[in-house]
Amino acid sequence: MKEQKNTKKPFIYYYGIMMLVLIILNTFVVPYYNKLTSKVVEVDYGTFLSMVEKGDVTTVEIDDKQIAFLSKSNEGKVYIAGKMDDPNLVDRLRASSIATGNEIKFSRVVPEEHSTLLNAMIGWLIPMAIVIILGQLFARQLQKRTGPGAMQFGKSNAKVYVEAQTGKRFEDVAGQDEAKEALTEIVDFLHNPAKYEEIGATMPKGALLVGPPGTGKTLLAKAVAGEAKVPFFSISGSEFVEMFVGMGAAKVRDLFKQAQEKAPCIVFIDEIDTIGKKRDTAGGIGGNDEREQTLNQLLTEMDGFDGKKGVVILAATNRPESLDKALLRPGRFDRRIPVELPDLAGREAILKVHAKRVQLEDNVDFNAIARATAGASGAELANIINEGALRAVKNGRNKTSHEDLEEAVEVVIAGYQRKNAVISPKEKKIVAYHEIGHALVAAKQTESAPVHKITIIPRTSGALGYTMQVAEEEQFLLSKEEAFNKIVTFTGGRAAEEVVFNTFTTGASNDIEQSTKLARAMVTRYGMSEEFDMMALESVNNPYLGGESSLACSSVTSSKIDDEVLRIIKSAHEKAINILKENANKLHELANYLLEKETITGDEFMEILNRA
Repeated sequence: MKEQKNTKKPFIYYYGIMMLVLIILNTFVVPYYNKLTSKVVEVDYGTFLSMVEKGDVTTVEIDDKQIAFLSKSNEGKVYIAGKMDDPNLVDRLRASSIATGNEIKFSRVVPEEHSTLLNAMIGWLIPMAIVIILGQLFARQLQKRTGPGAMQFGKSNAKVYVEAQTGKRFEDVAGQDEAKEALTEIVDFLHNPAKYEEIGATMPKGALLVGPPGTGKTLLAKAVAGEAKVPFFSISGSEFVEMFVGMGAAKVRDLFKQAQEKAPCIVFIDEIDTIGKKRDTAGGIGGNDEREQTLNQLLTEMDGFDGKKGVVILAATNRPESLDKALLRPGRFDRRIPVELPDLAGREAILKVHAKRVQLEDNVDFNAIARATAGASGAELANIINEGALRAVKNGRNKTSHEDLEEAVEVVIAGYQRKNAVISPKEKKIVAYHEIGHALVAAKQTESAPVHKITIIPRTSGALGYTMQVAEEEQFLLSKEEAFNKIVTFTGGRAAEEVVFNTFTTGASNDIEQSTKLARAMVTRYGMSEEFDMMALESVNNPYLGGESSLACSSVTSSKIDDEVLRIIKSAHEKAINILKENANKLHELANYLLEKETITGDEFMEILNRA
């Protein structure tokens, strides 16, 4: 491959050209022009005396340094000669005047001013024009490299799309039926505003799309514009934040000005929590904060424009709890549209939408893939389809199979297989018993999801093996018994190590974390503890970004919570040990089979477990 040379010139290149042109103008062009147009001629003293004797001098001016005179034969020229030590010069001039009959006047000699405008143009205007032109070229080059924000202060920089450019419709958004239904009213209003004016109804000025990352909030906004066939302004909240005070507010004004000019239209502000956070004057110097000024301007603009003109403001965030209350009051973002993680039917629909551009084999079961991806967002499901297609290409096939998509699910959950990882036979045996312990405990409990797959092939996420359970149907509620049985399943791996090897390993670290997290939630959030009944002991922050929680109780109560969590985990651990001891023969049989095969399906597992 030929090397691509960089044809862009550095900034110093343009500066060098500019300085070279100025030097040439001042050194050669301007002096030469002055010489051509000059009315002053320098002569020596002898020439001056010779012209006096011939009667060619009409006017003379003598000062301390030089002699200036005018000539009869060459009018318009001013001659200058150096002054010599000649005390009889005046007498000589008078004598010559008498002898030649040519009267010589003694007065001030001033050269006539010619081409003043032309001199100014060559000396000043042309160099200035060159500087301005080169400056414009430099600014354009800088703008191309740094973006428009550095050179266009106060401009909103919003990306404007028309119908043909967005190319998105509601049919391209799957798994968000409730959100689409709520947005259909906005589309209908943009199509038929007279219908709403007739009854006296006004459309909400703003709608806030709220949900976890990757659920399709931006896609929904584009689909609304595509359905309504109106211009679509798209800008991120971070683009309003500038290093200069007042620039964010200026960008807000410019954005709404453009929207008013192109009404009816849709303005979409992504990640609005960047500028819409709750105002806190104690955090800034006198409350004069740039972010706060931008928010105040946004509030003012939303109050100032007429909703009947058809300007609809859409915004998206995954941190609604951090938004200022003034932003959410009626008359601003008064409609809140949840864009949640898709359910089973939604996941299946999303998989089918993204699979349209992929070549698939006939054996693909989207329902099975959807059941295996509970809790996945639309972006993650799109990634699973893409990973499956990449696996098919890597294996030399031109169509994606069901096995490719199943492997893609595992890649998203646990990472890629580490086929070259070297594990000692002893550790491999421990991993096999650990995973069979999880599966066996899960299978022997009534309130537990069926086992789908068991493997002891290491993954790039650090897992040496894992057990996958897939529920047969979508579950929205979790009972106390189901939550406890989940903890029992989490402890099954460590319980198998204790029963068979009478030891502990670090392989249960993730199980310990998951079981502790669920047991604590049972006590503090779900009210599943007899000790605290329905008392709220914990509050969840950022529910769409990991669900971080903070205790809302005293230190004494916190200590009692720890005791209750420990009691639940110990009880679950003991139950797992008892299940494995009661089924020790099947534990050994299944572990040996897994050691031989390395990966077994749920059907294989259940066949051996149910075999007499």
